[in-house]
Amino acid sequence: MPSTRILLDTDPGIDDALAILLAVASPEIQLDSVISVHGNCAVEQATLNALAILELAGANNIPVAKGFNLPLVQPSLLALETHGDAGLGYAKLSAPRNPPSARHGCDFLVERIMSNPGEMTLVAIGPLTNVAVAIRKEPRIVGALKEIIIMGGAVRHQGNSTPLAEFNVHVDPHAAHMVFHSGIPLTLVPLDVTYQCILTPADVKRLNKINSPITKFIDDSTRFYMEFHDEYQQIDGCAINDPLALALAFAPELCTYEEHFVDVDISGGVSMGNTFADFYKHTKKPANMKVALGVRARDFMELFLERMEGLARRLSET
Repeated sequence: MPSTRILLDTDPGIDDALAILLAVASPEIQLDSVISVHGNCAVEQATLNALAILELAGANNIPVAKGFNLPLVQPSLLALETHGDAGLGYAKLSAPRNPPSARHGCDFLVERIMSNPGEMTLVAIGPLTNVAVAIRKEPRIVGALKEIIIMGGAVRHQGNSTPLAEFNVHVDPHAAHMVFHSGIPLTLVPLDVTYQCILTPADVKRLNKINSPITKFIDDSTRFYMEFHDEYQQIDGCAINDPLALALAFAPELCTYEEHFVDVDISGGVSMGNTFADFYKHTKKPANMKVALGVRARDFMELFLERMEGLARRLSET
């Protein structure tokens, strides 16, 4: 039986899509539901993408709820140049057959957490708008959540949205600030570790040895992502940030962690959205999260590839 029940808050997005596939492919976890949020694309498109990816993976029984389309304070910021106009690069998926839940994603999130106190791990791999509003709307979720694993921030690493800020935090820094100070047990998975997890053209070639809609989707979506990484970041391949955060829900040993007081700059200017850790205890504030700062990158990549191969073969047999 799966030991970990997962709520996935996401803005699919190419690497978000890979995280959804990894969740479906991993027997150690039970993907309870998916909540969409603005970020890599507008929330309407993110919702359609989530539904279509679940259908692609043979998991259209998993509910999807549509969350917020705007940050709390900042103007909207999407990443179409990174993920493509529809959020999935060159991949084309059929329109999903299932509709999303009639409930707003924030209310849906609160309902799932409060119906299962102490059981749910929230993996948040997009901007944290839904989560921040849920905390304000129902503060009891602070004690009811088992943990939040957040893909976000760049602690010692350079930013990928500004010179100092990682995209998910930069898009809604005020929401990140609220979640970081909420008191919920937090694990932060920043660019420091995710940018060591590179899906290479050779990895995609390996997956393509299996003729499957899954491997075709990975090829078509990540080819766009790799072109962006090559042009703007001189990376041969692409960083698959979100699947690493998802994997830590069932394989935390893939990373090493330090406990620190971590905050988000919301003062404005060039440092807006900068995520920083108080390594030398200047503030004298107690640690508010675990931060993944080391990663067994190739072990994770092997895990990811093996799970994608397994999912592709399993669906080809059905």
